[in-house]
Amino acid sequence: MKASSHLAVALLPVIASLAACSHGALDPPSLAPRAAEAIDPRLPVERAPVERPVGEGLRNRLANLVGQARAGDASYRAALGTAEHAAAAAGPWHSESWISAQQALSALEAARAATTKAMGDIDAIAGDAVANKGAIGASDLIAVQAAADEAGALDRAQRATIARLSARVGR
Repeated sequence: MKASSHLAVALLPVIASLAACSHGALDPPSLAPRAAEAIDPRLPVERAPVERPVGEGLRNRLANLVGQARAGDASYRAALGTAEHAAAAAGPWHSESWISAQQALSALEAARAATTKAMGDIDAIAGDAVANKGAIGASDLIAVQAAADEAGALDRAQRATIARLSARVGR
């Protein structure tokens, strides 16, 4: 009996630890899908945007920049007649009339500087808002895009005219 009592004493910790692992009173967690798992994480979260009007400071700044773009266009238009006349009169490459046409085209490019600077400043408004605040409001973005569209239309027309005149001169 001595051997069997030693065996019982040796098996007692094993039996006790197995008994401790079996908790009949606790409910194990369910493996059924949870409600949050039914949401596709690839879909954007729908939230109603908070609409607020464009601030007066931004509105004034954009109006000022569009005004600068228009002033640049007025300077461009003032130089356009000279450039068109010089381009029409341009002779062969390196002739006096060709050099005069090149100078007139350079002056025309310089005259549009206010328009291109205003375009860059308008674009920087949205970029600065995103960099500093992490986002730009919907109404502010619409106002910036409208100003950029107006300045961009002036720029595209100017570039198209310069390209046409440059092709005529043979730049």
